[in-house]
Amino acid sequence: MSNAPIYEIDVAEFRNDPYPTLQYMRSHTPIAYVPTLDAILITKRDDIFKLEKITNVFSSVQPDGLMTKLMGQNMMRKDGHAHQVERKAIFSTVSPKTVSDIWEAKFKESTKQVLNNLAPSGCADITKDFAMPVCAEALKALTGLTNMSWQEMDRVSQGMIDGCANYTGDLQVEANYNGCTSSIDAHISERLSRAVDSNDNSLLLCKSAGLSDTQLRANVKLAISDGQNEPRDAIAGIIWAVLQNSNILRDLKAGNLSYLQVFEEFTRWISPIGMSPRRVAKRYVHSDIKFETEDSVFFMFGSGNRDEEYFDDPNTFNPYRDTSKAITFGAGPHFCAGAWATKSLIVNVALPMIFETFPDMKLNGEVKFVGWAFRGPLSVPVIW
Repeated sequence: MSNAPIYEIDVAEFRNDPYPTLQYMRSHTPIAYVPTLDAILITKRDDIFKLEKITNVFSSVQPDGLMTKLMGQNMMRKDGHAHQVERKAIFSTVSPKTVSDIWEAKFKESTKQVLNNLAPSGCADITKDFAMPVCAEALKALTGLTNMSWQEMDRVSQGMIDGCANYTGDLQVEANYNGCTSSIDAHISERLSRAVDSNDNSLLLCKSAGLSDTQLRANVKLAISDGQNEPRDAIAGIIWAVLQNSNILRDLKAGNLSYLQVFEEFTRWISPIGMSPRRVAKRYVHSDIKFETEDSVFFMFGSGNRDEEYFDDPNTFNPYRDTSKAITFGAGPHFCAGAWATKSLIVNVALPMIFETFPDMKLNGEVKFVGWAFRGPLSVPVIW
């Protein structure tokens, strides 16, 4: 049994706002066992940065983990050579060159259509009416599941995200995510029943790169779970944050502040992916804390990104700051493979296009964020 100190949390309170708890933990119990989550939480940036790279101890291979049970063993739940083989297979889809040469134009085309549909209304919920369809249409192109509606793409992605964070064993959540994975499998089967264009750069083409049917399905599900909700929440959250601060909005429009700066700071401040789980593969000692085989460990990226040792006034949104020490996309070999596509969609497409289309856009109501493993706004009402 690990000798990590025990720290009790209120899960409902933690879901509502995890940051006060994480701030306390960083100062008093930076590595602690949380009984309600049955996991050891690692909250300091340096600890995460170091330990995530020790994959022979802090393993991504989790046969009994929620993600593996839900999706199958995708590349995120593999280490070493097995991980690299699958990562290499999908690289042609998500490489910076493919994103720049192929996907960004498709992102702009579908985003323009979403904005055209919104323009006459004069109001919207940015989360539901803009970010959801923009991200879902982008993901349809990337995955190759063009036979799926954007509404279904968002639904199945949310169902899987809820399932991956279902650490309290909610049976309703479990039933829903089982239905979502079945829908994805059916859409994959329907697309694969037809010949895939050899010029298709989507994930479906990875089947010809040596991935088995099982590997392909698991990694498409991974892309859907990570590629819809997190960009959606980042887009909606960034728009909310910018519209709250007239100086930031002014500097963006004047070119004195870039959309990349805003993106990097927002995702440091409110990390769409706040946690990544690991399984302890063998006994290990770090900072006098003993980790025992089969312990569950949560790397709390959202906490590391607010570490006071690296970020002054870390609880404040300040896009003028240096964010180079942030670990938003991870710190080890599992660095997010979709990072380039995400930045392209958000930084080069969604944000500049909506602010150019609706230059007088204003907030029109309260905004509430929820989540700790994954965090985002429930709605962002605006008018223009």
